[in-house]
Amino acid sequence: MSSNRFATIAPESARLIGRDDALPAVGEELLAPDRLRQRFASQPSWTPELFEDSLRLHAQPLRGAAVLIALVQRPQGLQVLLTRRNLHLHEHAGQISFPGGRCDRQDLHPAVTALREAHEEIGLRPAGAEILGTLPLYCTASRYAVTPVVALISSTEGLHPHPDEVSELFEVPLAFLMDPRHHEHREWTVPSNSVEQTMLNPIPSRRRFLVMPYVVGDRSYIIWGATAAMLRNLYRLLIA
Repeated sequence: MSSNRFATIAPESARLIGRDDALPAVGEELLAPDRLRQRFASQPSWTPELFEDSLRLHAQPLRGAAVLIALVQRPQGLQVLLTRRNLHLHEHAGQISFPGGRCDRQDLHPAVTALREAHEEIGLRPAGAEILGTLPLYCTASRYAVTPVVALISSTEGLHPHPDEVSELFEVPLAFLMDPRHHEHREWTVPSNSVEQTMLNPIPSRRRFLVMPYVVGDRSYIIWGATAAMLRNLYRLLIA
């Protein structure tokens, strides 16, 4: 899932406000599986960042949802498993997201939702995931209250993205994403007479959001919106 309030945004073209070069990266020793288990088992006092979507929608009725932040164990270090959604989907088309979706009434815990949706979207077997814990709720512009569920994945063997939902499955090094030098703050301005302003009114004429660009070989991935915001709060927990 990912925020898609401004459906036509090209996030990398929004005005760059700055990067967090002054913030420390999470040390590699803290990104080892055992250290992550310890951190989630006994969390320190920390404050999640609140982004515009969550602040604006905090008091409004929202639908429950959960996503799976799957950390794949590789010899070179943990990798974050991400998807690119198909372009024909009604919500969040083409965006980079975590596997996830709406909560069902019978779901006893957000982890149940996240694992079920991950199985449907990418073929991840629930038995292959070790749940570490959850991050605070994130309220998206599409009116979901999303619980990020963090899990360790020992192998991606046998994963098969559902072609109707996912166009690509890929990995990004956790160490890269936990380094604020790669966190860009950008601002999008909506002209008062634009189609977006007319169709989505009332919405703010300006919107600020995080962008985490990742380039590998000839492939470019733009992680932004709710997905980037949840990763940012994972950073805040791990650096606390």
